[in-house]
Amino acid sequence: MNGENSESTTDERDPLFRYDQPIFANKEILEISHLPGPDKIVGRDEHMSQVAEALNPAIFGQSPTHLFIFGKTGSGKTLTARMVSRRLQQEAQNEGVTVRVATVDCGEQNTEASVIKTLASSVNDPSKSGMTIPERGLSTGDYYNRLWRVLDTCSDVTIVVLDEIDMLQDDEVLRKLSRAGENQRIVDSRLGIIGVSNKIDFPDELTERVKSSFAHDELVFSSYDANELREILRNRTHAFEEGALTDDVIPLTSALAAQEHGDARKAIDILRNAGRIATKEDAEKVTEDHVRAAKEKTETDRFRELLDGQTSQSKVILYALVLQTEGDQGAKVTTSNVYRQYLSIANSLDMDQLSERRVQEILKELDFLNVIQSEVKGRGRGQGIHGRHRLLEEPRIVKRVLLSDPRFENLRDQTN
Repeated sequence: MNGENSESTTDERDPLFRYDQPIFANKEILEISHLPGPDKIVGRDEHMSQVAEALNPAIFGQSPTHLFIFGKTGSGKTLTARMVSRRLQQEAQNEGVTVRVATVDCGEQNTEASVIKTLASSVNDPSKSGMTIPERGLSTGDYYNRLWRVLDTCSDVTIVVLDEIDMLQDDEVLRKLSRAGENQRIVDSRLGIIGVSNKIDFPDELTERVKSSFAHDELVFSSYDANELREILRNRTHAFEEGALTDDVIPLTSALAAQEHGDARKAIDILRNAGRIATKEDAEKVTEDHVRAAKEKTETDRFRELLDGQTSQSKVILYALVLQTEGDQGAKVTTSNVYRQYLSIANSLDMDQLSERRVQEILKELDFLNVIQSEVKGRGRGQGIHGRHRLLEEPRIVKRVLLSDPRFENLRDQTN
């Protein structure tokens, strides 16, 4: 009977989809959100020890040391903070102490109100606090009041991880959180903050009020080298069916990622995309060719994500920089040269032309988003300043992403 049912089920399957998995065994292992075992955190033993030292008092219900963690994308900052925080929770529980960990992606929740609302929702247990955290309808002050109540009733110590903290619109939230105990906003609980950022100079950008009140330690993560990336990828190979990877896939993927950024996240993305490309081609194994194709796709996808939500004007300004740097990827182009090129492109698209000052402001915004790198230098006494800008991605990748925008169809025609 079971065999008949199985055969019937197979016959009824929609032919639009595929039901075999010759490449992947468990693709979730290649997701960035996947948290590997503590013995699989590569090259970060010392960093984990330093994070643990800052958080250690929480095991006994005492206030942790606030911490800023810096490093390039994919250097293991957030992964380490999450892993140490999880292990801390387990040890604190053995001491009869309740530790809650709340993570906020400040790239998405970047206003004071949204951060506080997210924290309150993450920690809240309505059966203990006697309240809910509505999605909307409260003032920022009301959300703070609910947060204080939640912290005091739902946890002994709360670890707040602010990922991409440099994306916050206002750093006032840091001042209020860090002084919550001192100002008697919370009485029965303690609070520790871990700020994670790609920008090592982020503390210099804090307002003076926050600098004077937010005492913290700092920890810098270096990029991974090729050997470390190779070990990281090997720890994820059980995402694939046995024998699905040729011998050169892991060494090549790690070498390509180390060559440019030492970015573990990018290395994992390339490996996952290589598997997807092999699956699409009905290949029996993932090969070197799949890895190289995956690198191209990964870079394109990442840059498209960076530009998501940017205005047409921003994209035209970026395209002007692309045209100025084709043939010389590392070229640094002055604002005035970018502006002249921008005027020509805007004219060909029949777009409104922005002032040079506004173009300069948009270039600064692109620099803040790590789309480009800008530097400002003085020309000499009484002669003002000038900016120079360079792409952080290969011009052909940037050009491909920009020209995929249907609004730039005329530009595609000009390049053909």
